[in-house]
Amino acid sequence: MARHTLSLILTLAVLPALASCSPGTNEVDAPIPVSAEAMKAVAKDPGVDRESLARAVDALFAEEAAETRALIVMKNGRIVAERYGEGFHENTRMVSWSMAKTVTGVMIGMLVSDGRLRLDETAPVPAWQRPGDPRGEITLRQLLQMRSGLRHSEAIDPVYESDEVRMLFRDGRDDMARYAENQPLEAEPGRKFEYSSASSVILADLAARVLSPAPDPESRRRAVSDYLRTRLFEPARMKSMLPEFDRAGTLIGGSLIHGTARDWARFGDFLRTKGSVGGAQIIPRQWIDFMVTPSPREAQYGAQVWLNRKPTDGEAALFPDRGPKDLYACIGHLGQYVLVSPSRGLVVVRLGKTPDDKSWPVVDRLADIVALYR
Repeated sequence: MARHTLSLILTLAVLPALASCSPGTNEVDAPIPVSAEAMKAVAKDPGVDRESLARAVDALFAEEAAETRALIVMKNGRIVAERYGEGFHENTRMVSWSMAKTVTGVMIGMLVSDGRLRLDETAPVPAWQRPGDPRGEITLRQLLQMRSGLRHSEAIDPVYESDEVRMLFRDGRDDMARYAENQPLEAEPGRKFEYSSASSVILADLAARVLSPAPDPESRRRAVSDYLRTRLFEPARMKSMLPEFDRAGTLIGGSLIHGTARDWARFGDFLRTKGSVGGAQIIPRQWIDFMVTPSPREAQYGAQVWLNRKPTDGEAALFPDRGPKDLYACIGHLGQYVLVSPSRGLVVVRLGKTPDDKSWPVVDRLADIVALYR
């Protein structure tokens, strides 16, 4: 009887161990090995555990519905992870969508530094300068911070009635600045935050007006293109960048600048170092500080850039409950991201094609990558 009892006890004791070996139990299964492709994408010394970073990168590419096309992690100016989806590579130019707004914001900062534009004076839009026009009170600062008060409705339903769609593809497409600048006020300038691609086109139009020696489309296009190339793209080694212009010669500064993932990473690092490249300061540091200062009307937005802050209104664009407070981002339609954290020496670029209503898994995966760097 004692021998039978001892046998029963020993059998019961080994049951948990046997259960853990069962293919139907996942509680203590060993983690799935990281693929060779995932490990190959990560440098030998990425500044964190290499396998953990490889897993985090791999997770972005595992989301089939998300279609990640490019991912770059840059630590203190050095690429420590780089991977591309099928059909894409390091020389593929990819569309910015609204990441272009941040480039436009930097261009305006250079013009302010040059003394060609003034931050707190009336924006020099000719159509607003007629006596009694209340739009004449709109300042450059308010346009940059998306609080001009102009009637612009972004991403509304039906989509073909959205102002950015009408401006880019319908009745405004030939002269986008005219479409944007012809809108009436819906609020007192400075009082209301309204995210608006049209505001960035107005900024691009102002750049063309002060840079171009003549008002014809070709002169406008050449003047802005040359300015961006000589003052930003070449000094920052972003030689693939290709801006688009409308028929009137206005930079489509809210939506359409093309560049490789590496050049978008270089742009992020340019922002991280507050406009310094190789020891040369190509824009005042104070301008980058201004860009990443919260707008008076929306805590998670600065001047043409998103901030990792809890929103004043609506949903968070980033991950304020998980990431560093100093993190900010260029964000574009369909899941384009350039994340920058100066305190962690970090730039993360993700380019792809993800429906905006399905972007949160992508944001969570990006937060996982940022969280690895403490």
